[in-house]
Amino acid sequence: MNATPAPKDVQLGMPRLPAPDYPADVKARLAADAEEVIARYPDSRSALLPLLHLVQAEDGYVTRTGIRFCAEQLGLTTAEVTAVSTFYSMYRRKPGGDYQVGVCTNTLCAVMGGDAIFEELKEHLGVDNGGTTDDGAITLEHIECNAACDFAPVVMVNWEFFDNQTPRSARQLVDDLRAGRTVEPTRGAPLCSFKETARILAGFPDTRPGAVAATGGAGPASLVGLRLARGESPPGHADHVVSPRATADGPTDEAAGPTHEEGE
Repeated sequence: MNATPAPKDVQLGMPRLPAPDYPADVKARLAADAEEVIARYPDSRSALLPLLHLVQAEDGYVTRTGIRFCAEQLGLTTAEVTAVSTFYSMYRRKPGGDYQVGVCTNTLCAVMGGDAIFEELKEHLGVDNGGTTDDGAITLEHIECNAACDFAPVVMVNWEFFDNQTPRSARQLVDDLRAGRTVEPTRGAPLCSFKETARILAGFPDTRPGAVAATGGAGPASLVGLRLARGESPPGHADHVVSPRATADGPTDEAAGPTHEEGE
């Protein structure tokens, strides 16, 4: 009977050697940053998530060296750090592009055109989900809901919003990124590289001009419930009186239905 060959991703034989350490100067710089991050938490291991962003800002993804560094700084095992780094999708497991282009393919974005955008970009860029273009500029992925359904379909670049996209506009977006042209998100902070984004997510100040002041809120549809709860008229319905959801004296809108006593 012939033996079944081992899958290609399974390594047989001697175990891998421990991960190499960072060069002394890099490690000293990262250790100083790590000390600042760890000091923010009463329990040092709570700093693991920002430290993973810190090493990702250094390497572009979470390397074995980065995992070793986090483990040493926090007194954890590399297995504990690996378990966390592989759980969250914001941590890369392999090298990627300068721009992480994510197309929302959750229900609303999908039916509004997200699936078509994702297929267009896969064909245009010549990569599949999680793939990176040959020039190292773009990593493409489909992502889950980004709480921006008012603006569906949504594309995110390094976690900044590009709303109401179409296959054509998304294609122009990635072409501009690859050409080095300035690209402005629909709302939120100016765009920066993946490594720069990772450092900001690690908790370090964003020193780019205007970045802190930049903002962007929810769309009108998401705010309707809040307006109703406040007793405000929804946009476009100024002639319709909406009573607050709850008042000290109970419902004030006679059209709301009978009270408990009236219904007895």
